[in-house]
Amino acid sequence: MILTYVVGELQGGVGTLAAVEQGLRADYFINSEPSDLQAITMHAAAFLFIIELVGKTRHLSKREEAVDAIRAACDLVPHLTEMTFSDAPNPDHASINRVHVGTIRGALSRDFDEWRAPQVADFVRMTGSGRHGPGQTEAQALKDFRKVLDTLGARWPGLKTDVRIDAADGQPRMPPFEVPKDARIVTALNAAYLAVRGEAQPAGPITPPGFHGTDAGHLYARGGMEGVVCGPGGKFNTMPDERVDIPDYLDMIRIYLMTMCDICELQ
Repeated sequence: MILTYVVGELQGGVGTLAAVEQGLRADYFINSEPSDLQAITMHAAAFLFIIELVGKTRHLSKREEAVDAIRAACDLVPHLTEMTFSDAPNPDHASINRVHVGTIRGALSRDFDEWRAPQVADFVRMTGSGRHGPGQTEAQALKDFRKVLDTLGARWPGLKTDVRIDAADGQPRMPPFEVPKDARIVTALNAAYLAVRGEAQPAGPITPPGFHGTDAGHLYARGGMEGVVCGPGGKFNTMPDERVDIPDYLDMIRIYLMTMCDICELQ
């Protein structure tokens, strides 16, 4: 049994990636990211994108002659939010596809001049994040973005659009992860959960955890290992006053111990 306590999970999993590249291997793994004790058998890969819209400015008195980049951006956001990428091999993979716009900035020119509010804005830059499943690609995601932007351009004649993947942060990316629902590690975890809680364990590409990147991606993609994501906490994470319910924490310890005894064939 190997326990790893690594740094940099929020920086692309640099700690786990370094451990894997230095030779860390195991027959199976359990990644303890918060899942509310559910067995997560698939989660998405994450990428960042930048979209730019270029319109045409006019004074508000002549805005009918303008191409308003801000209004076009407002039109665009719901279509991005509803996106599912077209290369999902099955509904499970499609269920962890998601696009989210995190920032929008619009004004006059690429310098975002804000000194003349009566002018129609002719430039908008939007940034956001996308999620895709195993076997799906950023290349296809870009093509799907392009289709949405082409349709936007048809609704806003004269609007110019551009989209690109943002890879400037220099951090490694969390790859996607999956494991068969009937894999040995999953069924052992299911059995331990049933013994501790007296009910079947929820298992599968469950969201919201399925939208999260975890170090399981590196263990799976770079280390070639089979495993599952399951940990206490979840409903209170990524929000103020993060915490874990004590009963969940204690039950998780019991489930881990029983799973390890099962896998290692200890009586």
